[in-house]
Amino acid sequence: MISTRNLHDGAIDHSQAVARAPDDHIVSRPVPDAQTQDPRRYQLNQMKKRYSPIQNTLQDGTTNILFQLKPSDPDFPFELNYLDCELQVPALYPEKPPVLRVKNKDIPRGFAVNVEKGWDRLVKEKQGLTLLALTKALDQNLEAFLSERKTDTVTLLSFKDTRHLDSFTTALSGGPTSTAQPSPKPAPAPRRVYVPEESFTGEQITSARARRAQEIRQLEARMSRMPHYRKSADGVVYTLPLEPRRRVELPFELQLVQSVQLIIPLLYPLQPLKILLNNVESKDAEAVEDLFAEKAAQQKQMNLTSHLNYLSQNIRTLAKQAHIARQKAEVAANSTTGKAQQVDTPKAVGEDGKSHVHIIPRPPEWSYGNESEDSEDSDNDFYSDDESDDGGAAVTDGDAVAGTSGMAHQAERGTAMSFPSVELHGIELLQVSILNLSVKCDRCRTLNDATGLKPDVEKAGSCRKCAVPFTTMFRQEMVHQGSVRAGFVDVAGCSVADMLPSTFIPTCSRCSTPSQGLVSVRGEAITNVCRECHGKFTFKIPEVKFLAITHGTLPLPPAGPRRRQEKLGLHAGEPLPGRGACAHYRRSYRWFRFSCCSKVHPCDKCHDAAEDHPQEWANRMICGWCSREQNYAVEACAFCGRSVIGKKGRGFWEGGKGTRDKAKMSHKDKRKYRRVGGSEGKKKD
Repeated sequence: MISTRNLHDGAIDHSQAVARAPDDHIVSRPVPDAQTQDPRRYQLNQMKKRYSPIQNTLQDGTTNILFQLKPSDPDFPFELNYLDCELQVPALYPEKPPVLRVKNKDIPRGFAVNVEKGWDRLVKEKQGLTLLALTKALDQNLEAFLSERKTDTVTLLSFKDTRHLDSFTTALSGGPTSTAQPSPKPAPAPRRVYVPEESFTGEQITSARARRAQEIRQLEARMSRMPHYRKSADGVVYTLPLEPRRRVELPFELQLVQSVQLIIPLLYPLQPLKILLNNVESKDAEAVEDLFAEKAAQQKQMNLTSHLNYLSQNIRTLAKQAHIARQKAEVAANSTTGKAQQVDTPKAVGEDGKSHVHIIPRPPEWSYGNESEDSEDSDNDFYSDDESDDGGAAVTDGDAVAGTSGMAHQAERGTAMSFPSVELHGIELLQVSILNLSVKCDRCRTLNDATGLKPDVEKAGSCRKCAVPFTTMFRQEMVHQGSVRAGFVDVAGCSVADMLPSTFIPTCSRCSTPSQGLVSVRGEAITNVCRECHGKFTFKIPEVKFLAITHGTLPLPPAGPRRRQEKLGLHAGEPLPGRGACAHYRRSYRWFRFSCCSKVHPCDKCHDAAEDHPQEWANRMICGWCSREQNYAVEACAFCGRSVIGKKGRGFWEGGKGTRDKAKMSHKDKRKYRRVGGSEGKKKD
């Protein structure tokens, strides 16, 4: 018989199913678990319990799991909070492998492909592991996958305008047709001539990629903090602000341009550079864009910043050339079709009545724009000396006034701060990020510290002696080899005296990478190493000069309500009531004026008992012998010379009951015989 001692209340042990064989022997058969019956469902439940994903099922039975994988490595070197994963588990899993897709928008697609390929390798190498185990393996190898070389990808660019598709659409449709007449039979398409694709050697590609990376770093260092700046995920299209020179002289349809899309191919400069003008119609901007592409292809030795400088300086010249080319094309088209328009020219009648004098109209290019063009507008000045400076007037704030350029110079007002003999070695730009100044009060001429001044942030303070309020604000400029002015300081209620140790940010001249903030002061040489290219740089500011152009450019801060001085009814020369003593300190002959409320109390305990706020340190006192108010003194009055802490020589603490004189100490005081040896110790025994 089957024993029932392991059964409770008729419950059956599910770990084994017991059956009786024909020969009366007991046979145990294991019950298959959930993983053996349906491994796909079991593993999906594991992922659901671990990551709480968003799960949906497609029509073909594939299950999509969206979850976030947080790197478990505490020393993970990349700035990645979560890895957004989409796991596609087919219906025939595990016969068909699962597929991983990375959905992070802040990760370039090339690195995301590396992670996806790494997942596929894990699936092939570690067959038989569950989805949860594969996910843990991905977490352990995530740093290695992201450290691999970026996979080259192909990016499809889409723009709001469709000007590049107009000609293609017209060609497909066979051109405009008329409904009144049947369309003619299309002419046979011309025979296409095979043009081999341009190829490059491995050395050329390596050199081009290195140059592209260097110029892009320079471009981002200069433009990344400007308005309208945007960068595509693949790093091919850059949207940059554009401030044309002499905007008012541009054609009306181009005067609204505010930014430009710079298309930098992956093999730049082997592949041509292109631009797209924003905020303008395509028909007006296409000719200018083509001309710029042609001229940029002719000057491949120039960097990206120089190309932008040229575009900003000569966009009106390109517009003029495009206008002339368009008119010539129209005249040529009319002359070939025999439909050239006849120009009616007025005839001038001479004095003899003969109309033999004809007025020849001015060429259209003479009346276009301004006749008094400068020499830099000619084609020979494609990259003139005016645009040779990389930090020139190409890209500016979109809200800046037309005519200003580059990092616009600050308005010359306030106090100019300059470093006349600044030494820059391996540094192309130097800027003051946090300025600390010593300012002089306009009322009492006391020196005060104005610290922590950040660019364009107004900061208020008050004189430490006369409490007169003052305000300061720093307006930053870039220091480089062509400019030693660091900016302007706007003050009110004070004047600039000197520069205290401040924080500077140098920009490396090799890779254009801004360094971390370095604290320096006048006369100190600072040497450091670039974090990007590890190049060594040094800067030194031997002297600092301040030039007051205008004074008081900022409004004074509003002064708070003046506190009314309480009337105590005291008379100089007469003692205070009880000579200033109180119940807390009976031998303290003075009153204190507390700085927190400017009220007078005999001691700190009396202040706390009478006021509703915590007491602050008292910096003035009233003598208990002569009732004269004065600055705080430790022992004696500055007027009458009497002691304000009781008679000297008695040994008692100020206002207390104890004494340090062991001859007068009570025998109950445990300090009386402390550290006493010899005869005194024996007497105690």
